[in-house]
Amino acid sequence: MVTEKDLQLINELYKDRVPYHGEMHDHGATGGTSDGKRTLEHWKGAMEALQMDFAAILDHRQVRHMYLPEWEDGKFICGTEPGTRILDSKAEVKGIHYNMIVPNPKALEDLLTEFPEYEFEGGSEGHFKYPGFTTERLRELIASLKAKGGFFVHPHPASVMQSEDSLDYWFCDETGFEVIYYSIDNEFTAKNYKLWTDIIGAGKRIWAIAGGDGHSCCWDGALTTIYAKELSSAGLLEYLRKGDMTCGAVGIRMCVGEQTMGGIGDFENNRLIVSVGDFHKSVLYPEHSYRMDVIDDKGVVTSVPVALDREYHPVFFTRGVQQGWDKYTAKDSIFAMDVNPDAKFYRVEIFDETKNWRIAIGNPIWNSKYYK
Repeated sequence: MVTEKDLQLINELYKDRVPYHGEMHDHGATGGTSDGKRTLEHWKGAMEALQMDFAAILDHRQVRHMYLPEWEDGKFICGTEPGTRILDSKAEVKGIHYNMIVPNPKALEDLLTEFPEYEFEGGSEGHFKYPGFTTERLRELIASLKAKGGFFVHPHPASVMQSEDSLDYWFCDETGFEVIYYSIDNEFTAKNYKLWTDIIGAGKRIWAIAGGDGHSCCWDGALTTIYAKELSSAGLLEYLRKGDMTCGAVGIRMCVGEQTMGGIGDFENNRLIVSVGDFHKSVLYPEHSYRMDVIDDKGVVTSVPVALDREYHPVFFTRGVQQGWDKYTAKDSIFAMDVNPDAKFYRVEIFDETKNWRIAIGNPIWNSKYYK
């Protein structure tokens, strides 16, 4: 049963935070070495039509996209997607790609300069090469990126398999892992999900995230949802770096005691509290049924229906701006329970039962009894 104390705690922990839905991995037609097919102006219009708040434009081998006059911080999130050969790998593969999300262009330029392997030319038109790194050197890169306020994501991992060992996909704790890739129902999403669950099952602490990587038209098939206090690169990174975000197009607020998603909390004599709502329109159908699964390291603990508000809204407002489409809304579904002090983690997933699709994945809260 949900108590008044439960409600007060979850609301206080997420006070002044607004739900933002966006794309954490894509590319624009920005000139230079970019291989995106659509301009930033296209993205702006398409994002408005799709009711998307932000898009991380991570063009390859360059930083120039962040200096174009059409660039708007918050509407667009700063970063790049390099590729790297893993020099100490025994597998005969081409290497991996990785996304580096940064609070501002200077943080990225400083990072590329710090690692001479990139041969970064410097300046707003500066390009860089794809380097070869040992695993140790890549971990040094991740540490430096974090120190500069950035966030590291391993994108489309199942498409660049190093070996049959799932731990080959893990480089450091507290990094992102692109579970939903391009859409919630494609084969790579299914493979990525299995890899992620294998890795966290092996005791690693990495965070699920979504990314479209379509290179062409903006679309809303692989959204990440973040409750943040402001819509900016730095504002979103505050919570990305904590793992307090949803891999998917549904808002999830969750805590064990005062610890929110992505962190390590005390499970002794504490409560798990979950609030589900703020569905993006891409996954919200008034005639469908939805549920939440509560999951620990042993499997599904319980399943809970997610309520929908069936009231019809011919015109509605989002953050004070009138929108031109009709909408059904999802109420906040609140759930609370006493936690098992011996569980290694808790996390939740949201399902569209009508389509039998997993549409959102909340990041775990880990037990301080096992994780430091």
